[in-house]
Amino acid sequence: MSDLWRLGASEIVERINQREVTATEVTEQSLQRLREVNPAINAVVQEMPDAALSQAQAVDQAIASGQPAGTLAGVPVTIKVNIDQQGFANTNGVRIQQDHIASEDSPVVTNLRNAGAIIVGRTNTPAFSMRWFTRNSLHGHTLNPRNATLTPGGSSGGAAASVAAGICAIGHGTDIAGSIRYPAYACGLHGIRPSFGRIAAVNRSLPDRHIGAQLTAVSGPIARSIEDLRLGLVAMSMPSPLDPWWVPAPADGASMPKKAALCIAPDGLEVSDKVESALRQAATQLEDAGWEVIERNCPPMREPMRLQLLLWMSEYAYNGGEAVRREDDTDANFVYAQLREHCQEPTMQTLMEALQRRVGLAREWQGFLEQYPLLLCPVSGEPPFADQLDVESADSFRRVLEAQMTQIALPLMGMPAISVATSGDAPDPMGVQLVGPRFREDILFDAASAIEARNPAVTVTDPN
Repeated sequence: MSDLWRLGASEIVERINQREVTATEVTEQSLQRLREVNPAINAVVQEMPDAALSQAQAVDQAIASGQPAGTLAGVPVTIKVNIDQQGFANTNGVRIQQDHIASEDSPVVTNLRNAGAIIVGRTNTPAFSMRWFTRNSLHGHTLNPRNATLTPGGSSGGAAASVAAGICAIGHGTDIAGSIRYPAYACGLHGIRPSFGRIAAVNRSLPDRHIGAQLTAVSGPIARSIEDLRLGLVAMSMPSPLDPWWVPAPADGASMPKKAALCIAPDGLEVSDKVESALRQAATQLEDAGWEVIERNCPPMREPMRLQLLLWMSEYAYNGGEAVRREDDTDANFVYAQLREHCQEPTMQTLMEALQRRVGLAREWQGFLEQYPLLLCPVSGEPPFADQLDVESADSFRRVLEAQMTQIALPLMGMPAISVATSGDAPDPMGVQLVGPRFREDILFDAASAIEARNPAVTVTDPN
């Protein structure tokens, strides 16, 4: 059977369980697709064909013997290079970590394996996973397979590019300031940043991260359909004793009113006409699906953005930016210098005040989302950026940073958010962002499915 690499995760699982195809056949085609298209986009930077075929054979053997093969049986997936995977370096896109070989899997990798997913490769990220663009001195430059003139996003740019190009059906990403939602947006895909505590997180090949990242960094899936996104999130969310902050929250919650707030320009964010048009169209589509949509302001985003940047920068500033200096990556040097210019100087006082204020902001957002269980807002103030725009000049960096307010702000409060593609396979991707109450990803999936059903389908693209 040809073109199995074009299938989504849910269809792959169904066909394998019906014994129409084997996991080995799907994996062989995924690996062939990787060989054909990856040289043009550099999405996958560490390959593992033998291990992938071995995993696929195990799935086939389980099915042949009538044993459960997992909710993602035979589905090709990729893992971002900033997550531990046994036998591979957790590089985070930097040369100074290329010898940090993991001796065990991170819980999210374990969960994907247990679900029967087939790991076909590890995907690129910018140095230190610090940008919304994907290039570094160790692994090189990742291109957007839908439009090579645009950024593939970052920091999970390799994950999004691999999904868009048909290398895998689900890409693993991480998000501390938009690193799942923005690559999905830039590559014309769907991506969800789950609630803090939904997916267990730890990388034992490295020291535990400092407080800012502990509170705001999460893993999540990127996919070509909302159904696949839901499958990926459920698989990734299984418990692990390695993460003391993992929460045993149900996948679905109690019924809530279908009431959404539409906020075109949060906190005075300047929004392009294309972004506004996509939001208003999505609002109309939600209304068509039975949602009451009310245009109004949302709680603060500019202040959470400032505090989130402070927490983010505190981790780098803790030892005077030594890691950035040691790596000496040209892009990272420039971005770090610009962030220092635009961010409040981390001190004991500013850090303590930020953590104190975080509680009040989370409380305000929680009250808002009780009244409006869904917020429809921009993914970014602009359509996907021209590739490498942020390092062209100080002015370009400032423009990028401002446009990304919603990407940076929301992680501070720990709510889930999803980037929903609305442009089908167009070479100029567009999408919208949905935000919901903590641990109510089910609300986001329901609303996202309504929008997805009223827009062109997202399919695999051939890199130009």
